[in-house]
Amino acid sequence: MHRFLVGLGAALLLCGSCLAKTTGTADLVDEQHRPWAPAAPGVQTPIWPDDLAIARPSMPGAESFGSGKEPIAGKPVTIVEHVSRPTMTVLPAKGRNTGAAVVVFPGGGYHILAIDFEGTEVCDWLTAKGVTCVVLKYRVPGSGPYWNYECNCRRDPVQPMALQDAQRTIGLLRQHAASYGVDPHKIGVVGFSAGGRMVADVSNHRKRAYPPIDAADRQSSRPDFAIALYPGHLWKAPGLTLDPQVTIADDAPPTFLVQAGDDPVDDTRESLTYYLALQQKGIPAELHLYARGGHAFGLRETAEPITHWTTLAEQWMAHLGMLPAP
Repeated sequence: MHRFLVGLGAALLLCGSCLAKTTGTADLVDEQHRPWAPAAPGVQTPIWPDDLAIARPSMPGAESFGSGKEPIAGKPVTIVEHVSRPTMTVLPAKGRNTGAAVVVFPGGGYHILAIDFEGTEVCDWLTAKGVTCVVLKYRVPGSGPYWNYECNCRRDPVQPMALQDAQRTIGLLRQHAASYGVDPHKIGVVGFSAGGRMVADVSNHRKRAYPPIDAADRQSSRPDFAIALYPGHLWKAPGLTLDPQVTIADDAPPTFLVQAGDDPVDDTRESLTYYLALQQKGIPAELHLYARGGHAFGLRETAEPITHWTTLAEQWMAHLGMLPAP
């Protein structure tokens, strides 16, 4: 079953006592029955017009958030569940603005969102490097390929809601690039676990996964560079076969992949398969496999060498011209 979970976005979700039996519902501490909102200076805006009817998650409910019961690297993880009206939170670059921007896709197995651990904490790293950072609070649960606890089976959404939200966000960011201080040709994505699968999807879809509604949808929704960490649902056994739902585009963006060899949720063949598929298409790709690190290591500091993956990512982005040369 673990291979189909698309890598739950926080290690706490591996524990049966930490995840409720209902799809998309986590066992939370200090649950807040209201939509999650970022701390300053983050500015959160809806990505779809308020009067536009959009597909609802597979098991809709009122949005809420709270802390997971199991900490990661000694800190709690803020979990958001039941998102039906997605938003983008923009955090401006600090110091010298490089003009680059990155949209962050938190993980959570398309069940929930690890909104700080694989969201705002990623922006703490990027904004300090002069990069504008955007956290996407996309629709969950069931917005991508996910494991349904009610039937104990894998399910695919009727509409690819997570992909739709990702495409819409990139289009909006390009449309308003000047007001955000962003170069529209220096927009990347980074995703964790299920968010890593979103990276692959948005990198390789040429057309919108929804009917265009305004000028933002006339902008390209393809990122200029992509980073995926411990992605899920990219590999199909036997061998190193790419999931048939993923087709590599001829002009897919340069991609950076990171995973740990002891990942108990997503086999390293997820990253290996995607890396090889990119290579076969002539797409520049860089893959880093560490011996240890488990699943859902994010950016929190530990004693493991995998903690320093961001240094390699910065060098890679600098080589692409997204960051100043060191």
